[in-house]
Amino acid sequence: MHNVISDRIEQLRTWLKNHDYDAIIIPHEDEFLGEYIPEHNERLSWITGFAGSAGAAIVTQDSAAMFVDGRYTVQVTKQVPSDVFSYHHLIQEPPLQWALENLAIGSKLAIDLNMHSATWFDSAKQKLNAQIELVSISENPIDQLWLDRPAAIESEIRLMPIDLVGQSSKEKRLHIASLISQNNADAALLTQIDSICWLLNIRGLDVPRLPAILCHAILHSDSSVDLFIKPSRIPNNFEQHVGVNVRINPTQDLSASLKTFSGRSILVDPNTSNAWFSQTLNTANAHIIHSNDPCLLAKAVKNSVESTGMKSCHIRDGAAMVKFLSWLDSEVAQGRLHDENELSNKLHDCRKEDSSLADLSFDTISAAGSNAAMCHYNHADQPVFGTLQLNSLYLVDSGGQYPDGTTDITRTIAIGQPSEFMKHQFTLVLKGHIALATARFPKGTTGSQLDILARQFLWSQGYNYDHGTGHGVGHFLSVHEGPQRISPAYNGVALQAGMVISNEPGYYRADEFGIRIENLELVTEQTTQGDFNVLAFESLTRCPIDVRAIEKSLLTSFEIHWLNHYHQKVWDDVSPLVDGEVKSWLKQATASL
Repeated sequence: MHNVISDRIEQLRTWLKNHDYDAIIIPHEDEFLGEYIPEHNERLSWITGFAGSAGAAIVTQDSAAMFVDGRYTVQVTKQVPSDVFSYHHLIQEPPLQWALENLAIGSKLAIDLNMHSATWFDSAKQKLNAQIELVSISENPIDQLWLDRPAAIESEIRLMPIDLVGQSSKEKRLHIASLISQNNADAALLTQIDSICWLLNIRGLDVPRLPAILCHAILHSDSSVDLFIKPSRIPNNFEQHVGVNVRINPTQDLSASLKTFSGRSILVDPNTSNAWFSQTLNTANAHIIHSNDPCLLAKAVKNSVESTGMKSCHIRDGAAMVKFLSWLDSEVAQGRLHDENELSNKLHDCRKEDSSLADLSFDTISAAGSNAAMCHYNHADQPVFGTLQLNSLYLVDSGGQYPDGTTDITRTIAIGQPSEFMKHQFTLVLKGHIALATARFPKGTTGSQLDILARQFLWSQGYNYDHGTGHGVGHFLSVHEGPQRISPAYNGVALQAGMVISNEPGYYRADEFGIRIENLELVTEQTTQGDFNVLAFESLTRCPIDVRAIEKSLLTSFEIHWLNHYHQKVWDDVSPLVDGEVKSWLKQATASL
């Protein structure tokens, strides 16, 4: 692979010289700027060998630099040749800073506007401050050089029936169109594929882990839509499904359509749309109104049908988890200590027993022992899989995509006898999880106001965790959905009844162990005897929490009651779906403390 990467870099340098560019920046992005990138758009991986989920490279005529964050400092050295690339920290020494320090004043830095957000592009021009010229290229050189590039996956478009989504596409379009009119705009540019799929009640499998279709759309203030997609992909009964006024346009007509906005107003989300859109609209003298994607909030607030589906799929997903955990316990009891990949595959097999499973909702994090101290550990990227060790903890973070909802669950499992310190930390994390799960709060409260509830017990003893406490989750869509989240970072989006959000405090001890306890929660409205109704959380996840890792003396009677009540719900809902040894295991795992 080393020689292959060297050859590719030389080809790219020839391209730079032929076009009189000094350098090119290659981010880990594609034109959709989504969390998941389909294989045919893995340009950064092709040019560097790096397989991680976040990073960037700059290639100059005589040097090359690779930028990754703290998750990938080990992985990058194994995948990216060190005699071709220097390694840099993506956050502490970002690519543009490196460019300022390593490129001569007046250098031309080539960028593909499709691979960067409009927000990034505007700040990049300010940061480079005319010392380096950003030159936008009309064609990406990697697309020209990548001769054996895989074909794009054109999955079958799944038309979602009303009994799964609860609201017609026509109703959704009328609602979002009214928001566009309130912003005095003629239309909204939709570039997030999960927003378009939500709006049109369609799904697909073009991208791994996100059940969506690669496309773009413009929603007009009269509620009509221009959808940009290969017309041959549209199923026969599509028009009947979405209703009238959804026009199908070939992808290559997008530029011409944007140019018709000369003198007209269009909503654009600069954080989620690529810079090419804004540049094209600016050139056409369109009036751009910067605004969040208008579908975000409506998509985040699940209707009663979507909420019911989320509950149903969590029970089936819980049965898969219970089958896996009972198998894991029996294997450990017999001295069979599997590696992380075998465990991940076994869990996937348990989920696949449900014929409705469309995909996983993200790559399973299967972390044995000290590997779990890396909170975003990916066993599949490691040169050697970690193996279970006795008297330690095993962390597994996983989820499934089902037609009636999306799941995301983390369980930390005692393997043998965990140490007193492990149990102590596990219990502090559990106390935080319970404090958040039982929170009651007025309307208008944001996730950043609730975050301290999950951290308070860790904080009080001088501990913390370096990630957010909760992210939104879509309905058979993205497992990481905005705009709401629970985190110390300010977020002005108030939680609303119908939102689904994760509750996942943790603790990570470098080189020793990691702990995370994650359930998904549905925000619900509760009546009170007081002056106003309050919002609360209803736990959707149905899977036991490992009582063998708990230091019971640290729990209050209220917390013990919560755990027993939660385990009773798990038993009531999941036990009808399992039998034999699995059912016996579940009975024991959900027994009262």
